[in-house]
Amino acid sequence: MMQNRTHRLEQRFELAIHYPVIFSREVFSADNTVLRDLLQAAGDQRHRVLVVIDSGVLDAHPGLPQDIASYAGQHRDVLELVDQPFVVRGGEVCKTDPQEVDAIWALVERHRICRHSFVIVIGGGSVLDAAGYAVATAHRGLRLIRMPTTVLSQNDGGVGVKNGINYHGRKNFIGTFSPPSAVINDSKFLGTLDARDLRSGIAEAIKVALIRDAAFFAYLESHGKELAAFDADVMREMIERCARLHLEHIREGGDPYEYGSARPLDFGHWSAHKLEQLSGNALRHGEAVAIGIAIDTVYSFYAGLLPAADMERVMALLQQTGFVLSDAAVGLLDVQESLSDFQEHLGGKLTITLLSAIGQGIDVHEINVLLMQRALQKIMH
Repeated sequence: MMQNRTHRLEQRFELAIHYPVIFSREVFSADNTVLRDLLQAAGDQRHRVLVVIDSGVLDAHPGLPQDIASYAGQHRDVLELVDQPFVVRGGEVCKTDPQEVDAIWALVERHRICRHSFVIVIGGGSVLDAAGYAVATAHRGLRLIRMPTTVLSQNDGGVGVKNGINYHGRKNFIGTFSPPSAVINDSKFLGTLDARDLRSGIAEAIKVALIRDAAFFAYLESHGKELAAFDADVMREMIERCARLHLEHIREGGDPYEYGSARPLDFGHWSAHKLEQLSGNALRHGEAVAIGIAIDTVYSFYAGLLPAADMERVMALLQQTGFVLSDAAVGLLDVQESLSDFQEHLGGKLTITLLSAIGQGIDVHEINVLLMQRALQKIMH
C-alpha cells in the first residue's frame, strides 16, 4: 500500500521595518553630525560609501563633491569614500536608458561594495528611483541612504519604499519595494530649484491632504498666496507635514507593499502617468499630478460623490498655486486605455481613489468613461 507522499510545511515570519526621515540643513558641513550618526549607529567601524549624484544637482551645486570629500576626511573614522561621486543624468532619462543602472552595478562590482557598505544617492525623484533600483538589486539589496533634493522627492517619493525604472514606454514597469536605511532631507538643495520644480511638490501635498487630512488642506488653502510665492517657512512646513502623512499611510494603511488593489496615494495618478508620457515628459510629474487631481475631483463631483463647494475649493487652490490644468496632453488622453494600463500595473480589479469630501478618499471599482471624458472637457475649458 502506497503511503501519502504529500507533506506541507507552513512558513511565516514578520520583519520590523524602521528607518528615520531626517530634516536638516547643510548636511555636509563639518559640524553637522546627522550622516556621521547614521553610519555610527550601523556599527562601530569605518563604513565604505559610494556616492551617486544627480547631474542637475551637480550643476546647481558644483562644490558638492569637494564638500563630500571634506566631510569624509573630517569623519574618516566612520566614513570611507570608495571613489569620486558617480554622476548620473537627472530627469526621466535615467529611468529610461538602462546605462545608468548598469553603470551603478558595475561600480558596486568594481569596488566590491557589500551588504555592509552604504550607497548615498543625492538627487531628484527620477535619480532616486533609478539608483534605488540598482542598489536594491545589487547583492539582493545594499544599504541605501536617500538624500532627496526636490520638493517632490522630499515630501513624497523619496520617503517611501518604492523605486523603479521605465521599460518599453511603461513608467515604473520594473522595480522593487525596498525600504532605505535612512532619508535625509537637506533644505539647502531647495534654494536652487526653479519655480516649476518648487511648484511640482505642492501637488503631492494637495493630493495627500485631500485623501487623508482636511485640516492640512485648510492650512494649504489659508497659505495659498505664500505657497504661490514659495515662502521658505510655509514650504518647509508643507514638506514636513506632507512627508509625515505619506509615512503614516505607508505604516498604517495595511498594505505597504501594495499587494491589494487599492492605492490611495496614487489619487490622480492613473491619468498623470499617461499625461507625462503623452507630453513627451515636457510635463513635470507634479504638474501632471495636479492635472490628474483636477480630473478626478471634477469626476467625483459629476459622479455625485463630492459636493460642488468642495470641488470648487480644490480647483481654486490648484489655480492659486500656479498650476496650468489645460495642457494639450489632456486632449490626447485615452481614458479607457489609461485606466487599463493603471489596472495592469497594480493587478487585481480596477481600483481608483476618488473623493467623497475634502480629507476623505473613497475607492471605486468602475469608472463611467463618458462621464470621465466630460471631466476632461471641463479641465480643458
